[in-house]
Amino acid sequence: MSTKTPSLSLTERRKAATQLDIARAAAELFTEHGPDGTTAEDIAQRAGVALRTFYRYFRSKQDAVAPLLAVGADRWRESLAAEGPGATVPEALERSIAEALAGADEAAAEGLRRTRGLLRSAAADPALRAVWYRVNQESEEKLRAVVAGLAGPDADPLAVRLAAAAATDAIRVALEAWAETDAPVRGKGAPAELAVRCLRELMGGMRPLT
Repeated sequence: MSTKTPSLSLTERRKAATQLDIARAAAELFTEHGPDGTTAEDIAQRAGVALRTFYRYFRSKQDAVAPLLAVGADRWRESLAAEGPGATVPEALERSIAEALAGADEAAAEGLRRTRGLLRSAAADPALRAVWYRVNQESEEKLRAVVAGLAGPDADPLAVRLAAAAATDAIRVALEAWAETDAPVRGKGAPAELAVRCLRELMGGMRPLT
């Protein structure tokens, strides 16, 4: 089963870049002023785009952060899909999650801090929480194909689905728990440590996928 992401055209890449610019602007403003203190006009101005451009891509100000929340999961799935033969699915999931949330460089660390700010803002904003849950659900659905490809054609479909759900929820719960604290990006109490712990707990009672 192929899980390779199709190449994007130049137009699609420009569209994705604009959406990500708007998402970063929204995240910055939500962290600075909260969703209630931020308007779509504020986001468009910070991103350097017209308001009509904002609404061409997003239905609401909360919806604008979805690409930023999704980009890390997209990279993680691509990394997981590239895993070589020989590793079991639980091992591959644990290793890839630890690497994805390690905050290995400053850009990755800043991405985690930005997510923390958004999750703290979402605590008092149901619409922003709904975006977070939607992004996680979409990621889980995409992850099923990756897990199925790693597990092979004889894998139990239900076990594949459970593994994808466990991995997605391990990351979601870890990031939410971390956002409620002042724990560092790396080390004890950091997202990588929490996510691996969550994954082991969630997958501990599962049967092998094949």
